[in-house]
Amino acid sequence: MTTNDWTKNYYSIGEVAKIFNLNTSALRFWEKEFPELNPKKNSRGVRKYTPENMEVVRKIHHLIKDRGFTIKGARKKYKTNSSETINTEELVNRLLAIKNSMETLKKQLDIIK
Repeated sequence: MTTNDWTKNYYSIGEVAKIFNLNTSALRFWEKEFPELNPKKNSRGVRKYTPENMEVVRKIHHLIKDRGFTIKGARKKYKTNSSETINTEELVNRLLAIKNSMETLKKQLDIIK
C-alpha cells in the first residue's frame, strides 16, 4: 500500500495495530525508536495516524517483521535508504503473488492429470 491507498484522514492506534497485526504497545515503542513516526495527539493524548504515518509504519513493519531486522538495524536502514526498502518490499510482494499464481496453476494441472 502507498499513501494513496489509505482511505481515511486519520486512524486510531487500535485500527493501525489491527491493519498491521501488531500490538498497540509495539506501535508506541516504535514511536520512541523511530523519530519519523510521530502521529498527531489530541489534548487527551489520543493518537491519530495520518496516511503519511501509516506509510512510515508500513516501512518499519516491512523491515522488522518481513525482513527480520532488529530495531537498531531497521532504524539504520530506514534512515540511510528508505526508498530502497520500498522497492524491495514491492518486489517481494510481486514475487509472492507470482508464487501463489504458480501454486494455483500447479494444483489445477494436478487435478487435470
